Amino acid sequence: MAITPTNKTTQDFVPIKEIRDGVVILKDGSMRSIILASSLNFALKSQDEQTSIILQFQNFLNSLDFSVQIFIQSKKLDIRPYIAILEDRYKEQVGELMKIQTREYIEFIKTFTENSNIMSKSFFVVIPFTPSVIQGKGDLVGKVFGKKTDKKKEAEVKIEDFEENKSQLEQRMSVVEQGLVRCGIRVAQLGTEEIVELFYKIFNPGDLEKPMQVN
Repeated sequence: MAITPTNKTTQDFVPIKEIRDGVVILKDGSMRSIILASSLNFALKSQDEQTSIILQFQNFLNSLDFSVQIFIQSKKLDIRPYIAILEDRYKEQVGELMKIQTREYIEFIKTFTENSNIMSKSFFVVIPFTPSVIQGKGDLVGKVFGKKTDKKKEAEVKIEDFEENKSQLEQRMSVVEQGLVRCGIRVAQLGTEEIVELFYKIFNPGDLEKPMQVN
């Protein structure tokens, strides 16, 4: 069977156009903001607390007039930074007994993590906003009659549109944050750097296994 070569790059399969001011802009023009949410140890709560949390979360979902996406990132816990800290503590020990105990503890941690599949989980809430596309009459006339458009003015309009759409997105984020806080969940909005790092790890899962640089 013949395979037809294509000139598509990896970026052609990534739906992200750019990340600006903590906002993900997709190629279709829609926008996304991402909130990092803390975990909640539901099993340790009393029966009344569990019921209260369930009702609060139910009310939160029913209050939304837009869709949200809950994304759970599960990955193997990287214990290497902690081992590096223990190795430094081992070197600082003066007494022979403390050195032996520290070394035994390091070996215990290594053996335990190698034999057990310890996972770390991160919880994210993705909030969407799709701007309404309204074409001005001036732009339409320019296209029909071939008139030149003012590139500088067009860029200024795009910036104004972004700020206006971002304001709409922030209103949705505020609703989501307040609803989650009422459920006892801590939240934090991801900035540009955090979003870039998140998507880099999603699209490059092999890099998660690379050893970390310890200074």
